[in-house]
Amino acid sequence: MKKTISILILILAIGFNGYAQEKTISKINIEGLKKTKESFLRRLIKVKEGSTYDSIKIATDVDRLNRIAGIANATSKLEENAPSEYTLTYTIVENFTIIPGVRLSTANNDDDVAFRLSVFEFNLFGRNQIIGGFYARDVFDSFGLFWEAPFLFSNKFGFGINYQDNITFEPIFINDDLDNGNDYRFQNKTFQAFLSYEFNFHNRAELGFLIGDQSYDLQEDQIDIPELPNQLEATNFSITGEYEYNDLDIFYQYTSGYRNQSNIQYVFNSGGEGFLEDAIVLTNDLEYFKRVGKRGNWANRLRLSFTSNDDSPFAPFSLDNQVNIRGVGNKVDRGTASIVINTEYRHTLYEKDWFVIQSNTFIDTGTWRTPGNDFSQLFDGDAIRFFPGVGIRFIHKRIFNAVIRLDYGFGIGNDSTNGLVFGIGQFF
Repeated sequence: MKKTISILILILAIGFNGYAQEKTISKINIEGLKKTKESFLRRLIKVKEGSTYDSIKIATDVDRLNRIAGIANATSKLEENAPSEYTLTYTIVENFTIIPGVRLSTANNDDDVAFRLSVFEFNLFGRNQIIGGFYARDVFDSFGLFWEAPFLFSNKFGFGINYQDNITFEPIFINDDLDNGNDYRFQNKTFQAFLSYEFNFHNRAELGFLIGDQSYDLQEDQIDIPELPNQLEATNFSITGEYEYNDLDIFYQYTSGYRNQSNIQYVFNSGGEGFLEDAIVLTNDLEYFKRVGKRGNWANRLRLSFTSNDDSPFAPFSLDNQVNIRGVGNKVDRGTASIVINTEYRHTLYEKDWFVIQSNTFIDTGTWRTPGNDFSQLFDGDAIRFFPGVGIRFIHKRIFNAVIRLDYGFGIGNDSTNGLVFGIGQFF
């Protein structure tokens, strides 16, 4: 009996001693801040003063900070300041976050230059809020205004709104016949509001609504085609939803891990003369990134798109240089479903302090279901576009998304095109 009691006392003593030796985070310091508010970061991180040391939570907080637009890089350091009491220090290198943007391309009328100029602040009030707008011209003038506060109400709950008035020159084809179509002035006015919620470090969702007015007006120099209207107007109301799983590890120009973004939109159309009906619109982007050695980065994206309104020539998915396949041209065709694969190898050629030059070798390929066709067209060899290419990146490591991108895509196959694509930010 005495032996049993002695063993129990020994076990309790060992357990008590182990408990007493637990590391406690008695103080948290955040160093290196200039614009970002310390109170905002303290609300965002999960490790709190007085909590028990947890290496996984600290690593997760570092990853969370590295995803914020206002932060170029975050690291952590743990120092003992008393027996079993530790000071945790997060060291921050901030980004410059007022970012201009430029896009250039050949306009859809083939006579003019299309461009888009934008400026965005990605760390408004030092609280990771986004505000900005754009002016664009693709034969006609367009503009848009945006505000988003992902952590407006709490460290999980946010809000955003935007207004856009896009007017573009749109070629609309019949049955994928590029010689049988008309050119339209397309105006799309939309107001969108949404709520966002972060369930945890990896999962977030958005739910909102969109109100819009659309109009298509036939250009004066076009010939009437019985299958296409001369004018089309519709008012739509959409319920929108997005779900994101994010497991990316970001270190300056290098990214590893994967992310999946799913979008669903149910569109209620009023008007449109049967060409613009109620529809479900689905898109899904699956991205995978892998570090290759010290200087390489392999990046991949699979994009799937579908709309239930499969007969209208006024389809929602465009084949475009800036959206899916580099070198193909500016809005050269439309589809009611698509499969697009982008894969590229990025390699750092030169890096010194804040400046990086990166090469890029890519393959963009995709297939489209054109209006009036069934899903088998997606797997018809005639519907596939294949564009390998090369490019270069000029990167500022301490300005958010400051990547000047130049790519040249080489089309392979009948009637293929080649083309130079310029933009700000990585292609994906």
